[in-house]
Amino acid sequence: MREEKRYYVYIMASRSLTLYTGVTGNLYARVLQHKASEIEGFTKKYHISRLVYYETFKYVNNAIAREKQIKAWTRAKRLALIKTMNPAWQDLAEGWGTAVRLQIPRSQNQGAEGDQRPLEVARDDNSEGVDVNKKETVSEKRSNQNSSPQGSSRSSA
Repeated sequence: MREEKRYYVYIMASRSLTLYTGVTGNLYARVLQHKASEIEGFTKKYHISRLVYYETFKYVNNAIAREKQIKAWTRAKRLALIKTMNPAWQDLAEGWGTAVRLQIPRSQNQGAEGDQRPLEVARDDNSEGVDVNKKETVSEKRSNQNSSPQGSSRSSA
């Protein structure tokens, strides 16, 4: 089934609260253009790069009509609208377009970041896991550790 198209009316702001109201069919891409100052004109000139408000519409004509309505309002009325959805004036698109660093919890046998001990994959079932460092299954690793003299050389003091 085809994904339903959506349209957005959005308000961007600068740090000094200069406002810009626009309409788009791809909010993510459009906001990234504003953040990168790729769009010549008002938003680039006034460093408008923070998404502070948006609305979603099914039909483009409704989105355009809403954009025109908001643009006709006084500044005070636009500020009040933003405060209804975003009272702290946070950038709603903070972090968009940046690489996400995944955090993988360390297992008990893994020490500090410089530690070279292999990572063991924790599993909640009995299926085979793969040691990401040696590309062998976890059960193969266990049997190799149990059969080698190094696996039993731990002293219990």
